[in-house]
Amino acid sequence: MIEVRDLTFTYPGAPAPALKGIDLTVRPGELVLVTGPTGAGKTTLCRAVAGILTHEYGGRIEGSIRIAGRAAGDYRGMEEVARAIGMVFDDADAQLIFSTVGEEIRSACAEGADIKEILERFCLSRHSEQAPHTLSGGEKQRTVLAAAVAGGRPTLILDEPAAELDPASAGRIAAILADLKGEGRAILLVENTPDAFCEIADRVIRLEAGRIAAPASRAPEEARAAIAPATGDPVVRISGLVHRYGAGFALRGIDLTIRAGEFVAVTGENGSGKTTLIRHLNGLLKPDGGSVEVCGMDTRRHPVHALARKVGLVFQNPDTMLFEETAEREVAFGARNAGVSDPEGSVRSALMAVDLLDRKDTYPRHLSRGERQRLAVACVLAMGPEVIVLDEPTTGLSPDEAGIVMDHLRRLQKTGVTVIMVTHDHALARRYADRIITMEGGAIMTDRAAGGEATCRRSSSTGTATASSTG
Repeated sequence: MIEVRDLTFTYPGAPAPALKGIDLTVRPGELVLVTGPTGAGKTTLCRAVAGILTHEYGGRIEGSIRIAGRAAGDYRGMEEVARAIGMVFDDADAQLIFSTVGEEIRSACAEGADIKEILERFCLSRHSEQAPHTLSGGEKQRTVLAAAVAGGRPTLILDEPAAELDPASAGRIAAILADLKGEGRAILLVENTPDAFCEIADRVIRLEAGRIAAPASRAPEEARAAIAPATGDPVVRISGLVHRYGAGFALRGIDLTIRAGEFVAVTGENGSGKTTLIRHLNGLLKPDGGSVEVCGMDTRRHPVHALARKVGLVFQNPDTMLFEETAEREVAFGARNAGVSDPEGSVRSALMAVDLLDRKDTYPRHLSRGERQRLAVACVLAMGPEVIVLDEPTTGLSPDEAGIVMDHLRRLQKTGVTVIMVTHDHALARRYADRIITMEGGAIMTDRAAGGEATCRRSSSTGTATASSTG
């Protein structure tokens, strides 16, 4: 059980509180869903009720926090708190420390827990011996959640557990959480895009500027502006691309051409090969078979730093890109290394494009997850690449904030920049892309113009799919 009374919290050196006068109770067998824009205080609330602010942070806490009937300050430290409460952070990579998925879950298991049942429950059985860093973003998230559940803790706190999941996977997580709620666990769930969880939530609260505000309302569907098919020269040519992880295939004979000025969305369920495909575009991965050519450069023959001047990649997890002391310096680093003619102007324009100019002096790790995602986008925008590749660019963003980023990407497309976006959000793909590619099992299953008919032909000899589109 979680009990928070009149909680106000201010981070060290911050000019204003991150949380203000919060009253919240989550009882056994109850799931409370928290929504709100990035920077509203959702992650700070999770840290508060998990005891992290009390035991790990400085800053000033006013009011009271009780976890499982005890004041947060009465616990001897986070090790003791962790026996009562399980926390799933918005960055799954930060919680994965063992060499295999099975070890991750086994290490967290309570006495008598059935690890085989847990692996099956979270659709992880076939990944039991796989290294966590080779998993897709959604598979990593399921692994972390499985480990939290395996500990048998009566209270669970989940910060954006479905941020990197496709709708089907999010639905599976919702079903699991419904079962856990039925078992009597108290669950606090933070989600920016909460549709999959509204039906199982007992209460929905909305945070705004650190305070509990009115219930969240669904943003209206935006109309997609029609964009003429691109007629530029090919900037991406992929032929027979094969990539293997161990003995298994991640990509199975991909053939793909993308022209200058196209806005292409790559969709598919977690583990379908989307992220593996785009990591070939700037040389982070090299083909095991076939070829990849971007902006006339064979990715096997050119180093990553040379390809990065042509192709900007925004990772699924923004924290892998951030290392400077301020947001402004973070964006400036790439712009200067790329030889941008006006780095100061490019940095300012990029920060303005993602609505972060007023946070330019903030330490990046003090930004919310959504703000860090927007900062990662700004880092690439400032470099002025010919091709921008984004892996789940709206993860952790509210619909309004996602619109800010996506509208700017569309404006860049109109100037001739090629945009390639991996997303599990089919509505987002239909709204912004003029071409949608769907992957399954490491192959392209369909490739269609938005609003057109999808065509797909499967090779009888190789079992791989070759797709084309008709507008």
